[in-house]
Amino acid sequence: MGSRINLSRPIAGSGNGSFDLVYQDESLIVVNKPTGLLAVPGRGADKQDCLSARIQKNFPDALIVHRLDMATSGMIVFARGMGMQSCLSRLFRERLVTKRYVALVAGKVEPTTGEVNLPLIGDWPNRPRQKVDFKTGKPSLTRYQTLEYDTTNGISRVLLAPLTGRTHQLRVHLAAIGHPIVGDALYGGHDAGRLMLHACSLSLAHPLSNEMLDLSCESPF
Repeated sequence: MGSRINLSRPIAGSGNGSFDLVYQDESLIVVNKPTGLLAVPGRGADKQDCLSARIQKNFPDALIVHRLDMATSGMIVFARGMGMQSCLSRLFRERLVTKRYVALVAGKVEPTTGEVNLPLIGDWPNRPRQKVDFKTGKPSLTRYQTLEYDTTNGISRVLLAPLTGRTHQLRVHLAAIGHPIVGDALYGGHDAGRLMLHACSLSLAHPLSNEMLDLSCESPF
């Protein structure tokens, strides 16, 4: 096992204010995506501004490895070149990357630690919504821990660890147990100006050195 590299805040900006770098070397880049920005281009001329396009203006060889919802903020990994994209994609596919999210959710979550094990599938008549489906849904597992409870506002701050990576997994799982994420209009969360979900930490073995990268990015809420 290699040594560990610990980074707790962005090391630099892009120089033009378009994104924050959390980590950078010749193999990979980790970026803090703001809420409201697409990870990759969407359909239509109005959806071409995205994190990957901004990154590639500064790092032409950068290729996205995984994604976050447009409304979710936090860390996304980019590979430097196709070979490294294949290596990093394998780490994510084989669940060798540890991801943590922080969220604000409605109500007091009890028990304070636990897991949500509910199969998910696309709700095609109501796209882009996803839904729990015990017959055809794909296995989906999320572990959670309550960090604090705001009695005045009736809101819990929770730490989330998805063991699978289904579309909208955290959003659907929390809504399914009666604690929708604050700001998630799609799944019943009350308005807050943004989705209160942030990818706050990421741990993986560097594909070249085998050093463990322990990266974190403070939540904006």
